[in-house]
Amino acid sequence: MQSRVLALPRAAKRLVVVASDVFLALLSTWLAYTLRLDTPHWPIAEQWYVYLIAPVLFIPVFVRFGLYRAIFRYTGQAALTATAKAVAVYGAVLSVILFTQRWPDVPRSLGILQPLIFFLLVGASRAFARFWLAGLALSGALPSGSFLIFGAGTAGVQTASALAVSGQFELVGFVDDDAFKVGRSINGVPVFAPQSIPDLVNRGLVTDILLALPSASRARRKEIIESLRSLPVHIRTLPDWADLASGRVTTQDFQELDIEDLLGRDPVPPNRDLLARNLVGKSVLVTGAAGSIGSELCRQIVQERPRQLLLLDHSEFGLYTIHQELLALAASRSPELELVPLLGSVTDATRLAEICHGYKPHTVYHAAAYKHVPLVESNPAQGIFNNVFGTLHTARAALASGVSNFVLVSTDKAVRPTNVMGASKRMAELVLQALATDAAQAGTTCFSMVRFGNVLDSSGSVVPLFRQQIASGGPLTVTHPEVTRYFMTISEAAQLVLQAAAMAGGGEVFVLDMGEPVKILDLARRMVELSGMQLRSADHPAGDIEIVITGLRPGEKLYEELLLGDNPIPTVHPRIMKAREEGLDWAALQPRLDALQRAVVQSDVDAIKAVLRQCVQGYVSSTI
Repeated sequence: MQSRVLALPRAAKRLVVVASDVFLALLSTWLAYTLRLDTPHWPIAEQWYVYLIAPVLFIPVFVRFGLYRAIFRYTGQAALTATAKAVAVYGAVLSVILFTQRWPDVPRSLGILQPLIFFLLVGASRAFARFWLAGLALSGALPSGSFLIFGAGTAGVQTASALAVSGQFELVGFVDDDAFKVGRSINGVPVFAPQSIPDLVNRGLVTDILLALPSASRARRKEIIESLRSLPVHIRTLPDWADLASGRVTTQDFQELDIEDLLGRDPVPPNRDLLARNLVGKSVLVTGAAGSIGSELCRQIVQERPRQLLLLDHSEFGLYTIHQELLALAASRSPELELVPLLGSVTDATRLAEICHGYKPHTVYHAAAYKHVPLVESNPAQGIFNNVFGTLHTARAALASGVSNFVLVSTDKAVRPTNVMGASKRMAELVLQALATDAAQAGTTCFSMVRFGNVLDSSGSVVPLFRQQIASGGPLTVTHPEVTRYFMTISEAAQLVLQAAAMAGGGEVFVLDMGEPVKILDLARRMVELSGMQLRSADHPAGDIEIVITGLRPGEKLYEELLLGDNPIPTVHPRIMKAREEGLDWAALQPRLDALQRAVVQSDVDAIKAVLRQCVQGYVSSTI
């Protein structure tokens, strides 16, 4: 029956609702007469006028208040408030009519009594429709889980209200730190102290915990998550507010915990002056614009209102995708911005020269690179050609066209690398350091480099891999028990790159403060436990998911470093430092680049690695 009603055309549904309200108006009029006269009522003479006036009055008022645009399955407190206002207006007009006309057989108190009864009947009809159409009243469907909502504030209460009609979960209660709320109830739902959670879980009353703490700091969220890790419950966080507002949220829409919550790292608000310095009103070129870092750089740049943003990438599909996304973003943030998608490779010197001479960019952010360690280790010539000579070609094109600022997006893997990818990025840094210090180029392009570690959820990141492995039932693959990495969100990394570049004077290697390193094995364990599952091991064979150690991949390091030397120099930004890195002048670097180029052309891996060992401090070729 519900499905047939829901399948009716919108106009037919409105007609049914209006007809229902007309019937309720007539019924409330009859009840009002009956209660007022204290006898079952049958209208006579002028008493019929009220039956005629009621529908004529309330229908335009209800239309004006939007009561016939609401979707009954998703109505709540807001719809009830609108109904009360509409009935109040209707009742006021009805009272004025009854008091001015003074019909002998019509009690004046009907102007108050009838609207009150009418409001009760209309409200009850809306509530019945909400639950009946949602299938709660008649379906007898069993909930899919029992929830605690951690956070009894506005977000938690609205979440509970928005999901009340889904029938997919049982809300056991709220949890809150506020002693004033503990022991009380919200809409009939009890509020517990955090100390009560283990008992509720151990008694089998709770299967899932939803974090509704939008204003809590990362440190506080991490503290809460760590306190829940040992419990066999699935911990998730709020869906998007847009989904909540639609009223169509289900338990499947709850989001898995952000890895940022596990790291507990609060972002530092950006320095707006630094962000805008090289961007506002200027032409900006981003290479590798469709990649993880490049695309986020573009999103951040759009918000700083440049005059023109040039998007360079060799992937047609990737370039199309980011261009379409940025068009939508620019429409609301920077409508005057000219977005130019450019197909091309950084290894094509002619194409780069054409772009730089044609568009005259003020700033270049060079994010194009091959960055996957095992792939570059298996394809060293292509890795060197793209990462080293792509950087050289782009830098030379920038110099020739008078680009003011050139920024290389580098990596912590460039420090004492054990793989070709890391060594290639250090060689790219050496190229820019040499160009920056060359006397012939003094006073032209300002070259700088920004070095940081892993970014969360980027292409090839371990976090989405673990999520995928958990969803498929495992196992989780970790290369070595001691592998440790630094992590940072993509948005924070991009913001810090833009700010670091604005501080450059020429030749600096900036290093971002990545916080505390994270052991990958510990990260895997946390993600399993916080998914409500148990680790399977020799000591616990009945667990859900196991972690398998697969062995280090070719070129992989146990630990990553951010600095070659010691004592980095602080800057005006607390998370940006300058490294003390020694480079080579152009006269010393040039012949080695020539030798490297010959080795790349000949695909001579031994010769490639020999040049890298000569130039890159600490490089040790992997034998794995």
